[in-house]
Amino acid sequence: MLIIEIDGGFNFLNATSHLDKFNFSEPGMQNLLGQLSVQRWDDHRLYHHSRINQSLHLVSALAFIFSYVMLFINPVIASLVAWLVSMTTRQAGHFFFEPRGYDHVNKMTDAHKEEIKVGYNIQRKIVLMALWISVPVLGYLYPSALSWALPSDDQHDLITLTAMWWLYLGVAGMLFRMLQLWIQDGYVSALAWGLKILSDPFHDVKLYYKAPLRLMQGELIDPMPHVHVK
Repeated sequence: MLIIEIDGGFNFLNATSHLDKFNFSEPGMQNLLGQLSVQRWDDHRLYHHSRINQSLHLVSALAFIFSYVMLFINPVIASLVAWLVSMTTRQAGHFFFEPRGYDHVNKMTDAHKEEIKVGYNIQRKIVLMALWISVPVLGYLYPSALSWALPSDDQHDLITLTAMWWLYLGVAGMLFRMLQLWIQDGYVSALAWGLKILSDPFHDVKLYYKAPLRLMQGELIDPMPHVHVK
């Protein structure tokens, strides 16, 4: 049995993932917030053990918050920062530093964790990153294939084309996964995941602001004493 102890005494009990603790067909804000809490906690305890990964997520989160502000001022800058800084640091943490072997904290194999992941698992991320890389290549070789989606009074240089299509890709990637979750698990799970993605930068700052200090103290892996498996 998995006993999760969270500051303040709020506990979840489950053997693998506690998504089944909630009735997906039940409407209401309480169920939505419950789903959001579950998805956030599963994401942390299952996929963020490395202190390097946590530190990179802190950098990513701060850059994303900057992008949120710039989105209303200069969408091109917002998109470039979001993808070139936020996404690259975030995904580098997962691809290169997060342990991929057996998870002794949660008593799960890596394959099982990938299978039950609510958001983008490694395979989905590879597809998304391939699309991300293809945008500037297509914009360089065939700019007319991308320029139609930009307002006619906008500059159609490669940087602007790339930035705006990266922005479209980010929105499309989130909506596509929400649609998949809606069909698979119901609209509450889909809406909770979308809310989680949008609020992750703020939540990551709260979770991982101490990670760089722990890393400088020589702690490469978070021992996660707040997670106990019996």
